Amino acid sequence: MILSQQVNAQDVIKTTAGDLKITPVLHGSLALQLNELTIYIDPYGGAEKFKAFPDADLIFITDIHGDHLNVETLSGLNTNNTTFIVPQAVADKMQEIKSKEKVIIGNAEEKTVNNIKIEAIPMYNLPETDDSRHPKGRGNGYVLTIGDSRVYISGDTEDIEEMRSLKNIDIAFVCMNEPYTMTISQAAESVIAFQPAIVYPFHFRGQGGLADVNSFKKLVEQSTDNVEVRLRNWYPEY
Repeated sequence: MILSQQVNAQDVIKTTAGDLKITPVLHGSLALQLNELTIYIDPYGGAEKFKAFPDADLIFITDIHGDHLNVETLSGLNTNNTTFIVPQAVADKMQEIKSKEKVIIGNAEEKTVNNIKIEAIPMYNLPETDDSRHPKGRGNGYVLTIGDSRVYISGDTEDIEEMRSLKNIDIAFVCMNEPYTMTISQAAESVIAFQPAIVYPFHFRGQGGLADVNSFKKLVEQSTDNVEVRLRNWYPEY
């Protein structure tokens, strides 16, 4: 995997399938572009935030909460020719959203769509309780195999064993916003455990404002030389 320089808040990573362009949008939302293929992850914040991109060929949604399954944003996008990849709980709440197809995938399942291998990874809070904000089995994190690169999107999770045991991850997007997901130290410990080549802290707005991602970066870099922490602007309105 060969890295190129960032251009206008967009990172470009070369894969054997072509150049993968990564653009932060807002909070847990991002756009991935590969050749003529456009992917949105958890589109949120209003359809106008996606005007700079082509219509999505694929949209991945991780969970039912409004910062992941955002019906207002989705309703403003042209999704007539879009394939959605979602857990069942999300599919049950998006009957009114137009799509080409809805591919339902559950934890630990694998599917291939548009030549991208998709692995659904559990995402949940610890300890597991009946009133958990994110119970195990409802939502998905995802590992996408794009050419020779493996891309992990955490979804709303804590530092669970399923994340810590990931292997050969080239690019990771990891959440850190207490009390909903992880503290920065929990996130750092997880990242140190599974050693992605690059990690982007994202989804880091919590009850107290934005998490200190600079401290996250420091914690990771003090413990390993194998992980590059990339800080990007996920909250342009702050």
